[in-house]
Amino acid sequence: MKNINVGLIGWGTVGTGVAKILLNQNKFIRDHERLSLRLCKIADLDITMPRGIDIDKSILTTDVNDVINNPEIDIVVELIGGLKPASNFIFSALKAGKHVVTANKAVLAAHGKELFQTAKDNKVLVKFEASVGGCIPIINSLLEGMAANNVHAIYGIVNGTCNYILTQMTQRGIDFDVALKEAQAKGYAEAKPDTDIKGIDAANKIVILTSLAYGTEIKLDEIYIEGVTEITQNDIQYARELGYQIKLLAIAKLLDGNKIQVRVHPTMIPEDTMLASVEGVFNAIYVLGNATGATMFYGRGAGQMPAASAVVGDIIDVAKNIIAGTDPYLLPQPTLENTSYSLKPMDECETRYYIRLQVLDKPGVLAKIAGILGQYNISIASVIQKERRAGESVTIIMMTHEAIEKNMQSAIQEINALPVITEKSMMIRVENMDGDEASLAIV
Repeated sequence: MKNINVGLIGWGTVGTGVAKILLNQNKFIRDHERLSLRLCKIADLDITMPRGIDIDKSILTTDVNDVINNPEIDIVVELIGGLKPASNFIFSALKAGKHVVTANKAVLAAHGKELFQTAKDNKVLVKFEASVGGCIPIINSLLEGMAANNVHAIYGIVNGTCNYILTQMTQRGIDFDVALKEAQAKGYAEAKPDTDIKGIDAANKIVILTSLAYGTEIKLDEIYIEGVTEITQNDIQYARELGYQIKLLAIAKLLDGNKIQVRVHPTMIPEDTMLASVEGVFNAIYVLGNATGATMFYGRGAGQMPAASAVVGDIIDVAKNIIAGTDPYLLPQPTLENTSYSLKPMDECETRYYIRLQVLDKPGVLAKIAGILGQYNISIASVIQKERRAGESVTIIMMTHEAIEKNMQSAIQEINALPVITEKSMMIRVENMDGDEASLAIV
């Protein structure tokens, strides 16, 4: 049985998990997959910190070139994260004729097209299942299992930190800041959590999924990104009264005229949908294909062993192809060369909206607000006025019918300028999803 040699760059949480599986599950992999995987080198800046794993210290190095330029190594696994220097390491490994397995969503989102072309030019594979959804097999599903589908929509809860925070706010009635501190204390959020709570992590992931679903290059700076930092306990409770839950969704939709809509923001979804039931640090990705109909992929989106499991799954897949001598050109690898799709600007997107207004309790206020919305062709579906709170202000909750984003933004700006508005108004987009499925003609 031929040894397939693996080199690991990055020996952090997920890297340690990968090492554990390769060492502790070696016999299982040999018996069940008929493969012999050998962990040949581990490169990290810190190779002295205890990792809770018994390992041969001779394979440890602080020089990444001991992995990239090692003639014995067949597969390079990059797990340091971030754009730089990770992208340099990945490209160097591919150009050195090494197959690459990575979980790096930032590099894939920023350099996907170039990355896949470099792999093709050097007749090697690049695999990245762990980059989105941890152990959820969404990458292979889009590349292979759903390859015959025209994907009409993707809705993803793909950031466990935000989902944990929103779950705690919903279930326990606590404020955002309290939920964030608890997430940090439990290791679900970083000490500097901006990438998560501002939606950037989710945006990187939807860029990858969109690129795979439509075979076209999408850039991070082209899509709308909004995080969860402005969500209040009031919004959580009002959403529940209306039969909705608030989730940070990464959304990609195929529209008429081969337009693609891609956005990340807090979203109100009906509480009886499958996505609304996804709690805590779990991830879920709802995909609507024209042949499959609605499918949902669910599982742990982060954590040492779930992510490591996806990485080792990719290693095994690459190893099988090495042994079989399969030409990488014949394998399902993305190219992102489809130019028939174009990205629809956020200003032109249409959706329903929830609006929370704090206003002075005076006659004619509601008429003024409704008048402004009407000027921008925004139709009101329902209105709830709450009891007066301290002072003379009251809360008004509005749900609209579908409206164009630029019209809503202009209307909110004009409403906020009214002297009767006592604090900045809140706007949350609403997705019912059942409309997408109902309008889909299954082939």
